[in-house]
This record gives sequence, structure tokens and C-alpha cells, in this order.
Amino acid sequence: MGDNVSVAKTKELQLRLERTEQQLRLFQEISRMMVREMSLQEVLQGIVQLVVGFMQCDSCLVYLLDNDELVLCASNKPHPGAVGKVRLKLTEGLTGWVAREKHLLAISTEAYKDPRFKYFGDLPEDKFEAFLSAPVIARNRVVGVINVQHRFPHAHTGAEIEVLSTVGEQVGCLLVLARMDPAAVEMANHAELVLSSAPAAPLGFNVS
Repeated sequence: MGDNVSVAKTKELQLRLERTEQQLRLFQEISRMMVREMSLQEVLQGIVQLVVGFMQCDSCLVYLLDNDELVLCASNKPHPGAVGKVRLKLTEGLTGWVAREKHLLAISTEAYKDPRFKYFGDLPEDKFEAFLSAPVIARNRVVGVINVQHRFPHAHTGAEIEVLSTVGEQVGCLLVLARMDPAAVEMANHAELVLSSAPAAPLGFNVS
């Protein structure tokens, strides 16, 4: 019996290691896309596909803030007329709640029965059971939301929650980078920028 327990523990550790390696590869791929010469739309679509591959989910949607509304900007599935058109006020739906509260939300079953849920009618996600959503954060401000949905009930793992939270932060950094002028980045004195923003050394501290 002891051997069986050891084998089971070894398999569990192997699975955890494989999942950790997959998670690391996901973050690496997103980081690489952030520095490539790709359009913002192409990068967002790439991120969505990577998240779907990692989580084995049925839907991944990215909403970005446009004044006081959230606009659907990327999806793993073709939604004719939906991308750029589907809009949510910050007071509407589970997605609006995540943006408003700046808080992750996980619902494992019957997400469409949640009183905060907004029914669109023309999106298949309206009837999906499981819902996981994280805010997209840029400089500590919510600038969007990323949603992952499963067609059938799904208990979200700690790794899935951690991944979506981190991806939300990565997308936020991507949006900040996208606003920077490439010429300004090339001409900038980066060392001077860092050193000029550093806090003053404490009294008595000698740098040698």
C-alpha cells in the first residue's frame, strides 16, 4: 500500500510540475508578443488563444474601457458584428461588476442565474455555465476585463485564477506600451530615467 501512495504522490507532483511549466510558457509567449512588431488587435487575439489553450475553456473575451463603457475588443470565436459593437456600462453584468469592484470573480456553475448577469441574446456565452473574470490593470487602474467561460460546470483551480489575474496585468502593461511613441523610446536615456526617479539614499549610506 505504501508503494501505491508513493506512486500516486509522484504522479501528482509530476502533474503539478507540468502545469507549472505550461503556466510559465504561457507568460513567456505573452511577453514575447508584447515586444514584437504586431498590431494591438493581433496581440490581444494571440493572448486570447493562449489563454484558451491553457485553460481548455470554450470562450475568452477581452473588454476594454471606453470612457464609462466596456467594449468587446477580442474574442477566441468569431462574433460577426460583436467585436467593437458589444458594450457594457460599468453598472451592467458580471463584467461590469469586475471592472467596478476591481476584483476577480469566479462562478463554477449557472453563472447566467447570477442576479448581476446581463443577457445579450445573440452571444452563445449567454448560456455557458462557468465564468471566471479578472480586471485588466494598468498603473493600478482598471482599463478593462478579461473573461473565461466554460460551456459546462467547471471548478476553477488556483492556477487558473492566478493565470487570469496575471494575464490581466500583462494586458494592462501592453496597453501602456502601445501608447508610447517608438521614436521616443528609442531616443530616451533609460538609465537617466530610472536614476532620476530613485529615492534618495538614507543618511549615512555610502555607495562605493
